[in-house]
Amino acid sequence: MSDFSVKPVLTGEKTVLRPFTEADAEGMWEIIGDAEVTHFTGDPPDEITPERLRDWYGSRSAQPDRLDLAVTDAATGELVGEVVLYEWDPGARSCTFRTLIGPRGRGRGIGTEATRLVVGYGFQRLGLHRIQLEAYAFNHRALRVYEKAGFVREGLRRETEFKHGAWVDEVVMGILDRDWAALTATAR
Repeated sequence: MSDFSVKPVLTGEKTVLRPFTEADAEGMWEIIGDAEVTHFTGDPPDEITPERLRDWYGSRSAQPDRLDLAVTDAATGELVGEVVLYEWDPGARSCTFRTLIGPRGRGRGIGTEATRLVVGYGFQRLGLHRIQLEAYAFNHRALRVYEKAGFVREGLRRETEFKHGAWVDEVVMGILDRDWAALTATAR
């Protein structure tokens, strides 16, 4: 089992995932400020400033216990979002996945391809056994992306947060290495 020290470049037809740099902070500032992103990802725990984002994205390549990659449009190189493997548990060979795609990356299959690329990397290169995630139950587009990538609904955490004037549920999903192997074998 490898750790997350290596920050790869993963290339698909629609997207290229690459390590973040400090220069990506400006683009991520715009993406994180998008109303749809905040609606589906929740409010950040601390006040976000451009300086904090520069520090955060500038330090991502030095983190051996997580993998944060910029999602870029393969045709233009434009930054459109991020994918992250974090909460790594080496003993269980598991981690948590999250992603966000800004307005210029939506509706084009970039999020689905980015999810598949990083999940495949987690299983095939890092030797993970399990990748899990949580998503708001009302985020139907994201849930569909995760299902297309092979994630299975494992449960529902009821009324986890008060948002937009109502209690919202979170869907818990996971994918195992054998699920991924079966998916990729049938795709060949």
